Amino acid sequence: MKVGRRTVALLLSLASATVLATVPMAASAAPPKPLKYVALGDSYAAAPLVPPADVTNLACLRSLANYPHVAAKTLGARLTDVTCSGAKVGDLSGFQLLTVPQLWAVPADADVISITMGGNDVDLVSIALSCINLLPEPRGKSCADKYTAGGVDQVEQKITAWAPEFGAALDTIRKRAPKARIVVVGYGQYIRAGGCPGTQPIWARDADYLQAKVVSLNAVLRDQAVARGATYLDTTALTAGHDVCAAPADRYIEGLIPASAATPIHPNAAGSKVIGTALADVIR
Repeated sequence: MKVGRRTVALLLSLASATVLATVPMAASAAPPKPLKYVALGDSYAAAPLVPPADVTNLACLRSLANYPHVAAKTLGARLTDVTCSGAKVGDLSGFQLLTVPQLWAVPADADVISITMGGNDVDLVSIALSCINLLPEPRGKSCADKYTAGGVDQVEQKITAWAPEFGAALDTIRKRAPKARIVVVGYGQYIRAGGCPGTQPIWARDADYLQAKVVSLNAVLRDQAVARGATYLDTTALTAGHDVCAAPADRYIEGLIPASAATPIHPNAAGSKVIGTALADVIR
């Protein structure tokens, strides 16, 4: 029996359709899993008094608008934020009042960990408050003179001595989360060169001394991070010109008398947003 060309073509089409019907469709690519991001640190990271407050731990004065939350939202990451005001390196592995050790929140499979720490270990806030002088020189006492009496810079010595403690903390974090990218976020520019005695009651030379100690602490954070393969995010350039001397609307770091909802000498909502956005860029 002869089979026409049309019949052959029809049979081939049916055969092809049958084969295609028996081949399962390729599974669509699964969406990428969100990064597991854990934020560690002190009040610079927690942004105390910046609304809205994190009511899960009121003792830590943690804000839901702090830089970790900004970064996590930008990245679509799953954030565990255990930053806590007043935290020191020892609070990473020890209890801070009724708050459990911050490292307990770090899983072995964490993707990203950020940390800002050191200001409380070297008493930077106390030092800054000791620099307040309501009257111009010479009516008052210079904090720079106080901390460098006898030719020895007490604060610089404290920062240098603390450096190995931070390095050891980074080693512990690395052991706990071997594959995580660790980002150390530095402190910003708190007060510009020469200060602004008409705006903030700190003498010019004391303002320079205070910011110099912040620079020294940042150098420790940077060096310890780099030595351990971590990333260092310098927030000095981000906050330059937006320090406590800036007009209230331009500040990222609040002054001794805050002009917006934030703790004195800490990042406000605008500062946290800028830092968090920069952190997200680094993580990308």
